[in-house]
Amino acid sequence: MLDIKFIRENVEAVKKAIEVKHENLDLDALLSLDKNVVELKNEVQALSTEKNQTSKQIPKASNEERPALIAKGKEIGNSIKELEPELKDKEEQLYLLLLQVPSIPDKNTPIGKDEDDNVEVKKMGTLPGFSFKPLDHVEILEKNNWAEFEQIARVCGSRSYSLRNEMVLLEMALHRFAMAKLLDRGFTLISAPALARDHALVGTGHFPKGKDQVYYLPEDDLYLSGTAEVQLNSLHAGEILNESDLPITYAGYSPCFRREAGSYGRDVRGLIRVHQFQKTEQYVICTNDLRASNEWHEKLLYTSEEIVTELGLPYRVIECCTGDMGTGKVKMFDIECWVPSENKYRETHSCSSLHDWQARRTNIRYRDKDGKVQFCHTLNNTAVATPRIMVPFLECHQNEDGSVTVPDVLKPYLDGREILVGKKK
Repeated sequence: MLDIKFIRENVEAVKKAIEVKHENLDLDALLSLDKNVVELKNEVQALSTEKNQTSKQIPKASNEERPALIAKGKEIGNSIKELEPELKDKEEQLYLLLLQVPSIPDKNTPIGKDEDDNVEVKKMGTLPGFSFKPLDHVEILEKNNWAEFEQIARVCGSRSYSLRNEMVLLEMALHRFAMAKLLDRGFTLISAPALARDHALVGTGHFPKGKDQVYYLPEDDLYLSGTAEVQLNSLHAGEILNESDLPITYAGYSPCFRREAGSYGRDVRGLIRVHQFQKTEQYVICTNDLRASNEWHEKLLYTSEEIVTELGLPYRVIECCTGDMGTGKVKMFDIECWVPSENKYRETHSCSSLHDWQARRTNIRYRDKDGKVQFCHTLNNTAVATPRIMVPFLECHQNEDGSVTVPDVLKPYLDGREILVGKKK
């Protein structure tokens, strides 16, 4: 959410952001409504002032004057009562429109419509070469009896999966590895529930635009969130922190859910696009300082690059264009890991800087050294998301017999196993 004062004073910049982010928002209509709200507020304030002045005159008035003043006070009060519902309705309309106003993208962000216009920043790692015909991740899973898709789909619906034996251990090991790294770097580990209230999803910007992607439990008025960012962003909602408390760095581990609405027919095979997954999310609340915010963005990205490097996964970093970065994001980079069977890179991490856009929605502030209260900056990035990262992991580390070699960094979390071998069918 942008400050309405900022919007009034930077109309062209906001219109440009709406244009390059391809948002469906009429800023002129918003500003017209804002003007209407200001006029109504001023009218109500003027009437309230007049009513107070009239009330003060009544005790001093003569018996002859008093009835007229009382009648005048009631008349003004009735006028206020008539205006208040209209004002409240207009304020609610304005708030809903303000939720749709995008952040201003960084000046260096590439302009584009969708993922096809994203810009590759760098490639790292050596692509694996095989002396045998490599299997795709589903073939590896099925050969080792490491996953089940058909029966579980009959029980749980499409895009479901069930990991077995060594794959259960591998999934846990990947998260343990990532969490240990983040703990060593001073992050506070948090296990976050999947459930969240409406206001928490509004706070991160997942609502109102992304409601079609979220599962809803109507009897409880709760939603299943797709990232621990939702819960972590609201932990300090409404608080005024001290500058000395910042930065706050969280590593949130949680079950995640996504409806995948609109993705019918896409990536239906295997572990690429599923409804339920596990994620360890990096989340930072820092000062409203561009330099500090940029430094944290680089640190979060570096940590994820380090994770995939140590896992032995070739990857590339892309900078997301304006049309692919999301409404609230100022700057966004994705990490994509190599998937041999598809001969392409696939997104496994997403690193975003939102400046004070989220903090304004959740009212997270801090008092700086001069005593001034400011909105914080927030940032987030994936540390590990499973089962998606298991796709390049299995394919890049496979052996001719279908077994999978374990990178050194994961061996401590897999009881020293050097090779993962399943029970062949």
